[in-house]
Amino acid sequence: MTTNDDMKIELEKLRAENQALKKTSARGLSLKVSEKGGLSVYGLGRFPVTLYKEQWNKLLGMSEEIRAFIQANESLLKTKERE
Repeated sequence: MTTNDDMKIELEKLRAENQALKKTSARGLSLKVSEKGGLSVYGLGRFPVTLYKEQWNKLLGMSEEIRAFIQANESLLKTKERE
């Protein structure tokens, strides 16, 4: 059973998290460590993109290749319209 103090602590924690999310949503993207220790990026789509740090490092390491690929395939790639 949870006591009143536990519930108050949890409520304050949730309020603080909610405020942080409101602030970051104005920028569009936010970062969070997932329950399993991955890095989640929120704001790209309906669901977060979550990868482990070695996966992010690998992906970030090929950022120039990704940019070049996007440029080379510009006519084939679609742009998602934001609501």
